[in-house]
Amino acid sequence: MTERETTGREITGRHVLIGFIAFFGVIIGVNILLAVSAVRSFPGLEVSNGYVASQSFDARRTAQEALGWDLQAGVSGGMLYLAFTDAAGQPVRPARIEASVGRPTEDIDDTEPALVWVGERFEAPVALGKGKWILRLRAYAGDGTLFQQRRPLVIDRS
Repeated sequence: MTERETTGREITGRHVLIGFIAFFGVIIGVNILLAVSAVRSFPGLEVSNGYVASQSFDARRTAQEALGWDLQAGVSGGMLYLAFTDAAGQPVRPARIEASVGRPTEDIDDTEPALVWVGERFEAPVALGKGKWILRLRAYAGDGTLFQQRRPLVIDRS
């Protein structure tokens, strides 16, 4: 029996062409959708010019290390905490602090918590869902020396 005798229809070149166009149309459409989504949700830039930023890296690192600061950061009970200590283990209060918390792969959930000094550390309420987050921190000593770090935060429960 031929194809035509079993189904009553014959597959023509036109049918094959339509199937070919539909198949690759779906693949191309999904690829475009994913590419647009990726570009919209992740800016992809840490610094505007990596070469220029690299020229002062060693000097900035040396100055930061000279501060002797250590940072303990985390989230507990819906509160972000940042505790700075000096080389002797004593609490340090930076003159100025800037922090943002966001997802590693997109900037839609980025937030800048309102940090408040509460004795020996900074605290701020945050509403972070379950998963991986990144803390981006810039703290300045009294003399203007920058202490800069990126810290991963993992939230196990919502």
